[in-house]
Amino acid sequence: MTTPASKAGTKGVPRATREQQVLAAATEEFGRRGYEATTVAAVATRVGVTKPLLHHYFGSKQDLYLACLNPVGDRLLHAIRTAMAEQASAARPTALRVLHALFTALDGQREAWFVLYDATLPPDGDAARRAAYYRRAIDDLAATGTADLLRTTGSGDPLDADALAYAWRGLCTALVRWWVNHPDQSPEAMTQRCARLFAAGRTLLVTEDEIT
Repeated sequence: MTTPASKAGTKGVPRATREQQVLAAATEEFGRRGYEATTVAAVATRVGVTKPLLHHYFGSKQDLYLACLNPVGDRLLHAIRTAMAEQASAARPTALRVLHALFTALDGQREAWFVLYDATLPPDGDAARRAAYYRRAIDDLAATGTADLLRTTGSGDPLDADALAYAWRGLCTALVRWWVNHPDQSPEAMTQRCARLFAAGRTLLVTEDEIT
């Protein structure tokens, strides 16, 4: 959590601590407002430091964004890879393990998901390229998981797999957005809610099949 401007002094705070305060505030600003609407001045005001000091620590706005993005991207990739490497169980299949890993990795910094999936990044810049790298890596993992899931149903259609991976990304984004608006919900509570929603979806599909 960021330090309120009224309580953040400009002296007596170790640089490492101040940098963490800046990164926490900037991650929230980028996640909530997007790259285009976020200003270095707004981040500096939130932390209670001067804009020149923030530039001295992190450089340009793009450099500050990258300093926020890289730990987020690395943390999410590690969480997803670890979850997918675990053995599936009847209690928690792969999809729920991945969601639980995402919620856990984002807990305390939920807006970080939207730092990675920011549509306002300047095209062809370092920020957009780095975000694209993480997105592709996550998409590749999703493609592997959805293809494996479809094979268990007897489907080998690559377009089915592509459509499902696309839908999965949208589902994750929608769930995180809902979660941001419900701060009282823990990662475990969110995972259990997803399990109930998936179960309801299966029931709906079975019912429709029986009717037709």
